[in-house]
Amino acid sequence: MPHCKGQRGKTRALFKRPFRGHGPVHMSTYLTTFRLGDIVDVKGNGSIHKGLPHKFYHGRTGTIWNVTRRSVGVEVNKQVRNRIIKKRIHVRVEHVQKSRSREDFLNRVVKNAAIQAQGKKDGKRVSSTKRIPAQPKPAEWVRTNKTTIETLYPLRFEELA
Repeated sequence: MPHCKGQRGKTRALFKRPFRGHGPVHMSTYLTTFRLGDIVDVKGNGSIHKGLPHKFYHGRTGTIWNVTRRSVGVEVNKQVRNRIIKKRIHVRVEHVQKSRSREDFLNRVVKNAAIQAQGKKDGKRVSSTKRIPAQPKPAEWVRTNKTTIETLYPLRFEELA
């Protein structure tokens, strides 16, 4: 039998509700205020069929470009062959949640501003506000209890027949 490749094909695990997360949708979902330019995560809620985005957009992060009564317009990047296209989709608010991807960045901005202000107050230049990649681990000596070191070599391959 051929497989039905419909709108919700192969989405049994994708749109399922989490453990102990079944039941009616919380009122706070509908009372969340979305504004133009907000960064949101598209996360399809399988218990509400209206306004459910296509499975491709599940888990994607985008920017709000339009707000209507029951839904929001989200601009999401989609790679099509060798280019990235900005796709504009309308999704009901039940399938969208505010993204926490910028929280770390905004916290870092506030912390760096405080460090810079403190440095300015003390009259010294501060350069520790930039992130640096993970540095190599420092060298250390490995000590053993044995007096001689035994070197292991691979065994020579021998045919069975």
